[in-house]
Amino acid sequence: MLNPFDIVIFGGGGDLALRKLLPAMYRAYQEGNLPEGSRILPTVREESKKNEYVENAGKALQEHLGKGEYNQADWNAFSQYLVPVVVNVTAADDNWDLLRDILEQDDSSKSRVFYLSLPPAVYGTCCELLSKKSLISENSRVVVEKPIGYCGESAEEINAKIAEYFEEDQIFRIDHYLGKETVQNLMALRFSNVLFENLWDAKTIDNIQISISETVGLESRAGFYDKAGALRDMVQNHLLQLLCLVAMESPHKLNANRIRNEKLKVLEALRPLTDELVDDNVVRGQYVPGDLNGSLVPGYLEELGEGSSTTETFVAIRAHIDNWRWSGVPFYLRTGKRMKQRCAEIVVEYKPVSHNVYDDTVGPILPNRLIIRLQPEESIQLTLMSKRLDNLEMQLEPVTLNIELSEKYSNGFHSDAYKRLMLDAAANNPSLFIHRDEVRQAWKWIDPIIARWQEKGTPALYRAGSWGPESADELLEEKGHAWFNVGEKN
Repeated sequence: MLNPFDIVIFGGGGDLALRKLLPAMYRAYQEGNLPEGSRILPTVREESKKNEYVENAGKALQEHLGKGEYNQADWNAFSQYLVPVVVNVTAADDNWDLLRDILEQDDSSKSRVFYLSLPPAVYGTCCELLSKKSLISENSRVVVEKPIGYCGESAEEINAKIAEYFEEDQIFRIDHYLGKETVQNLMALRFSNVLFENLWDAKTIDNIQISISETVGLESRAGFYDKAGALRDMVQNHLLQLLCLVAMESPHKLNANRIRNEKLKVLEALRPLTDELVDDNVVRGQYVPGDLNGSLVPGYLEELGEGSSTTETFVAIRAHIDNWRWSGVPFYLRTGKRMKQRCAEIVVEYKPVSHNVYDDTVGPILPNRLIIRLQPEESIQLTLMSKRLDNLEMQLEPVTLNIELSEKYSNGFHSDAYKRLMLDAAANNPSLFIHRDEVRQAWKWIDPIIARWQEKGTPALYRAGSWGPESADELLEEKGHAWFNVGEKN
């Protein structure tokens, strides 16, 4: 059972806190995983915001929780855990002393989690003030959001600054995709089923696709997004972390250090993409106005309110991992905004049978395919060839074995990545967080792509409501492959 803890959410009035973090803690309370005596201390910048906070938090929960999750009795009880405080994260004023007094009112051995729901540029300043005000105890952890920096150099500067005040084992770099139950199930699928682990290499797998598609545009992130783009915002963290979990070797034991070591080996084995190799293996795109689910939506430049921008809203990459297990297997990474459907999935396409014993009259024999879907629903699908049972002729067709995880586990438990990761940070379990070495190696692979784009070229345009630019399809067609697009005949 988890011991009571304090979690200070810097930026407690921001979008992430109200939309994700508080609902996550509310769900933890409903499931009995928020220990009595714990406190959630969201920070705000003004006294008036502090006085309104609990009321606004209740409204946010009603807006962002799923159907049937909110009820007044649970909210009344959960709200007692909330202790909003006024803190300016960039100024050493008296409110920091008040925060220290509040934390020290309770058991000094209690775990303290400092969640920096802040721009990365102020991570260092906030950590420095935590140290100056003697708020960092031996039981303290700091949780930092991605993206850490805009390039390898800036990431190193941020990580070095945080490391002045926290040891590496106290720093929890969060990537919420790693907290998804289906992502964790990927390791269970691989390492506890001989069926898959023996068929998980270049001898049997033809290609692997990892896609994260979004239907939304800029929303409230225009200023940040135009400086970052899809490559920094999604590929450098989410997609590369999923790639690591798909491709890594089995660790000796499933503990944090061994998992991180195996992930790091994958990042180190990624074939570098530089200069002309970027042109040949990477597609970047930017959406223009188009039809999305029957509605005309504006293009990126219209949403941005600028006349021109070369920031990419779509990236597709053909990557290779140069090691014994994956030699010759292309890994296709894809992410984009204003795509046709919202989905995150891993598609493992196996090689065709080595010898076809049937003649052409049975129909085409398609390769087996394993689909691990992370969102919107969580499921595992395996497509096999089978005889049609509705006639006497020998005719084959693909059939799908489908495990709908959200239906199987409909006992009131809500899969919530932030809930798991926040509780793991409180329990000092770093298994699903990212080590500094992983951040460094990921940027080492990404930086040459950014440098090439700065030298030449502009994004290919694609219609909002499509699956991206045509050049992304051509990237796969060059090797005889095609994107698996959810909801379409593939």
